[in-house]
Amino acid sequence: MIARGHGKIIFTASGLSIKGGITVPGYASAKGGIAQLTKALCNEWGSKGVNVNAIIPGYTATEMTSALQADTERYEAELVRIPAGRWGVPDDLKGAVVFLASAASDYVHGALYPVDGGWLVR
Repeated sequence: MIARGHGKIIFTASGLSIKGGITVPGYASAKGGIAQLTKALCNEWGSKGVNVNAIIPGYTATEMTSALQADTERYEAELVRIPAGRWGVPDDLKGAVVFLASAASDYVHGALYPVDGGWLVR
């Protein structure tokens, strides 16, 4: 990408990149690293035509979160913190990915782009 003078990198971070987490310190620290890597690579490669950004999915109904979804008490505790009133589904990320991969985001560099139903603002 640097040799070509253009490119788009879209990482997947997490709301736990920003807020930390409960019972998942390894996951939270790894995703925090992704957020900082996004910013660091933006600083290094932005002037070379490479956009580096990250999406921050909120709680999303997937196989990976099935145990959390099955824990009714914890599921409800997170649900009430989502202004949209529902957990996300994988298709909710499509718009952000298309935008960040397109020319419409050519001046978007180092963004941590939440797609979380508003979870980060609660």
